[in-house]
Amino acid sequence: MKDQVKFSPVILDPNTANGWIHLSDDLTSLRRGDTDQQLPDNPERNTKYWNVFGSEGFKSGKHSWNVEVGDYPRWTAGLAKESVDRKGERHASPENGIWCLLHHDGKYTNGVGETLKLKKSLQRIRVQLDYDMGTVSFYDSEDMTLIYTHRDTFTEKLFPYFNVSPAGDAKTSDLKICQYQINL
Repeated sequence: MKDQVKFSPVILDPNTANGWIHLSDDLTSLRRGDTDQQLPDNPERNTKYWNVFGSEGFKSGKHSWNVEVGDYPRWTAGLAKESVDRKGERHASPENGIWCLLHHDGKYTNGVGETLKLKKSLQRIRVQLDYDMGTVSFYDSEDMTLIYTHRDTFTEKLFPYFNVSPAGDAKTSDLKICQYQINL
């Protein structure tokens, strides 16, 4: 007899969440809230931008997770190095320690300023890290079409990274880290 186990490979870290980022009770989805929560300004907190990091970082190996983005109008997903500036001005780019895919008002960009040509709007993406090979890849998780790959040499722990703007009129109110089903 086979059993199925569901788990989310990324749990969001509330200690890193900007005050405008509201997390679900199970720490697997995020949205840009209508109110700025009064949160302690601890060292790991993102204060300048609407960011949150995953609770577990990676210093080796292969890791992947899916993010349901639906029709959310502005989002960023990827990885950030542990020492990234969480308090000041910086853009989401590899130069600043963030390897990401950005979606802003119908356009997809790769974090180095290049617009990506996609055949359709993404509903769900897969973020895939191969730390040892120095790659962060993004896929359309519906058909596993490669969107873009960042290549770099990683020297410190990397954390899952998310940024969202207000949802506006979108049907999708939250970005969700999707569960996997594993057959045992």
